[in-house]
Amino acid sequence: MQEPLRIAIPIHSFEPGGVERVALGLAAQWREAGHEVTVVLGRPGGAGLCSAPALDYWSLPTRPRFQQATASWRTPWMVHTLYSFLIENRVDVVFCPGNTYAVIGAAMKLLMGHHAPPMLLKISNALHRPDMSGAMRRGYGAWLRAQGGLFDSLVALSEPMRREVRECMLAQPRQVEVIANPILNRRRLIQLGRIERRAPSAWGMRYLAAGRLAPQKNFALMLRAFAAGARAGDRLTIAGDGPERGPLEALAGSLGIAGQVAFLGHVATIDPLLAEHDALLLSSDYEGLPGVVVEALAAGMPILATDCCVSMASLLDHGRTGLMVPVRCQDGFAQGIAALRDLRGDPTRARAVAAHYELEGAARRYLDLMRAVVSRREAERRRDLALSTLAPCRSLRRSQ
Repeated sequence: MQEPLRIAIPIHSFEPGGVERVALGLAAQWREAGHEVTVVLGRPGGAGLCSAPALDYWSLPTRPRFQQATASWRTPWMVHTLYSFLIENRVDVVFCPGNTYAVIGAAMKLLMGHHAPPMLLKISNALHRPDMSGAMRRGYGAWLRAQGGLFDSLVALSEPMRREVRECMLAQPRQVEVIANPILNRRRLIQLGRIERRAPSAWGMRYLAAGRLAPQKNFALMLRAFAAGARAGDRLTIAGDGPERGPLEALAGSLGIAGQVAFLGHVATIDPLLAEHDALLLSSDYEGLPGVVVEALAAGMPILATDCCVSMASLLDHGRTGLMVPVRCQDGFAQGIAALRDLRGDPTRARAVAAHYELEGAARRYLDLMRAVVSRREAERRRDLALSTLAPCRSLRRSQ
């Protein structure tokens, strides 16, 4: 029987975020399988605290008056927190659950050198960043190539993303593994599969969008396209919160569609919304692999999305499960909103695509990968030890 693994997962806080939700879901699966899993928290609070699974959480004690400071400087504080944990506790592997944690892992390599445990990085976001200036893209490209030499394994979310990782990060073939993003557990997959899809009303479509109200998601484009392509009876529901909520609500008012658009703020689950709406809209400028699209597919819902990631064409099954338009193309998005009225899609095929993103299967694949990485690191350590032992003998023979 294989020994249980000791796994550490750095997470900034319980604030709502797809990367963090997926990481906690994996952690719960690994613990259920008998492994020792510790979630290292930068800040112990957050809006998602009540829904967090029962796991071992570790954080540095801080006084309440310093909580805001740790939020403002979350990356340096996370570096300090994870380093403190790794100095005090021995682990077999560190799992960095998304791109934003790459700098945390890199800092551990710098601070701990060869004492740093093996580290896995899940690539959760797009590596091609059209939102950046030319100079910033060049700097980001250099940073990606550095990551390729820092992490023991890089996990891509799809085959197209594997090619993107190898191209942008100059990673070795054995260094890159493909594991579909574990967005849905088996139980939820079955529940969403029971949603009965009906033809939308002839008087109006019920469109749904969900995500953090931040520039990356480009909800402003969605609102302008909705104003241009929607009918008077159409409705748009936006689930999510973020720094752009106020400006977006003001934009809806200026476009004359405030009465047709509902901003729900953060919701614990979008499952009831998936049952109540006719189609999903995604207007992001860039994504890794958007979880909300997989959730909509599991519910058999047709989708309109921008070409915001290398995986989008396969997610939409090249037109069988949804429509794809160019990034930042307002006219194309408006036309897509209108075209969705006649798109019935293929709910059976959509649910088959979503089934690839099941949590339980991905959790097992991650464990297999972690064991392989740990074994590889141990073999390298033994080889280096053997070479260091032989070196004095060779020197002695040469001197004789």
